[in-house]
Amino acid sequence: MNHQAVKYSALLFLFSFVAFSYAVAQKPSKVKIIRADDLKAGKQGKDKIQRLVGNVILLHDSTYLYCDSVHLNEKRNSFDGFGNVHIKVSDTLNIYSDILNYNGDNKIAELHHNVRLIDSRAKLYTDHLWYDRINNYAWYLTGGEIIDTANNLVSRRGYYYTNTRKAIFSDSVVLTNSRYVMDCDSLNYEVESEQSFFYGPTTITSDSNLVYCENGWYNTKTDKSFFSQNAYIITKEQKLSGDTLYYDRNTDFGLAYGNVSLLDTVQQMLIKGNYGEFKRRAGFSFVTDSAVAIMIDKKDSLFLHSDTLWIHFDSTQSPEYMLAYHKMKFFRNDMQGMCDSLVYSFSDSTIFLFNSPVLWSEQNQLTADSIRIALSNNQVDTLALINSAFIISIDDSVKKTYNQIKGRLLVSYFKNNEMKVIKIWGNSESLYFVRDEYKRLMGINKSLSSDMRIYLDSNQIKGITPILNVDSHMYPPEGELQGDDLLLKNFIWLEGKRPLKKEDIFIW
Repeated sequence: MNHQAVKYSALLFLFSFVAFSYAVAQKPSKVKIIRADDLKAGKQGKDKIQRLVGNVILLHDSTYLYCDSVHLNEKRNSFDGFGNVHIKVSDTLNIYSDILNYNGDNKIAELHHNVRLIDSRAKLYTDHLWYDRINNYAWYLTGGEIIDTANNLVSRRGYYYTNTRKAIFSDSVVLTNSRYVMDCDSLNYEVESEQSFFYGPTTITSDSNLVYCENGWYNTKTDKSFFSQNAYIITKEQKLSGDTLYYDRNTDFGLAYGNVSLLDTVQQMLIKGNYGEFKRRAGFSFVTDSAVAIMIDKKDSLFLHSDTLWIHFDSTQSPEYMLAYHKMKFFRNDMQGMCDSLVYSFSDSTIFLFNSPVLWSEQNQLTADSIRIALSNNQVDTLALINSAFIISIDDSVKKTYNQIKGRLLVSYFKNNEMKVIKIWGNSESLYFVRDEYKRLMGINKSLSSDMRIYLDSNQIKGITPILNVDSHMYPPEGELQGDDLLLKNFIWLEGKRPLKKEDIFIW
């Protein structure tokens, strides 16, 4: 025999030996009879069987199986058990049922009627269960229920891995505990950590809120959760949504990332951004990154933007006031404004603007050290310019002439969102271009006084009444007043910064 043939024969022998050894090692062990009150021979089809009756105990590998009676098929290494079925998988894992079909070759037990799988942490109930002793997992396909220390979980289909104590459920999954009810399409559950991972449309309902998402997890032990894919949380008064939501029920703390939206149905306000933190128990929340607040009104909603929007809550968890800073700008069809910082009080619908505030109302530009706007039924009721008050309106856009009013404190009164009366206190000044009904210039009125009262109609000045220490002059249309004489001290025209549409609130 040549060298190549010897080598081939040796390899063939080695392969045959390994295959034989593997086959011997994989040969299934036989089901053994430990005891029975009575033993009879019988037949099941063409196969001979043994009928064991009364207190039957069988052993397969290290697992004991108990039944009232058994039909044992030694040839097929299988049996059917009846009455008080008990599989003692380990000291901490036991399975019970009324009927058992057991295959000793593949070590799969099929249990019927009144099935209970019980380990140290959870109990599984169903009417039809399979248990794979090789891979240590059980499954049901016609409905089941798992109960642990905190939760009750039911589903149409389920898989429970006894070594890792992890479970997979699908089809009409409902998880219930003392604080909430969860409904979802499919759910993975870890018994040890009491953490649920859910997939597909999912709702979590409690006394305080409702959560919806299509992907996420919830930890019952820590009451922490994570939601994504069309996720939102609804309370009695608010709806929070975002690409991703994180929520800690214990501290009432939430995080939101991407397309964040907070709708308050009582205040009729929508806040949007790309990142938000919600600390209701601590009394505040904030949204940033393209933050926008929308005060909703059927006729004319207000759109407001700043670097960050803060909402503060009172002891009843109701919104108390909103802060907007920095670089705040807002737009409404009948009024626009900008400043560094804004405060909105929900209780009395009052807006405060600080640090270089500017308001535009129809043809009027209003500036001061700070501005207060009082709203009534979502319309401006009164407007106060506090310190260095200045109102400017354009007279002739071609010649660039302006009507101007200034003083220390200015209060403007509105009716139907139109400015009707302006009262000025302290160092009052006005410069007004007087025109006839055909818009022809009749003269230029310039007045100084301690106080002043101005009357308007259709946002046009119709009369000026100086009060105390009056110094008032009417100058001819041409001649005496030229250049800077036509501008009151500290005049500044900011029309270029005025938002003309809601998208302009992002342009500073």
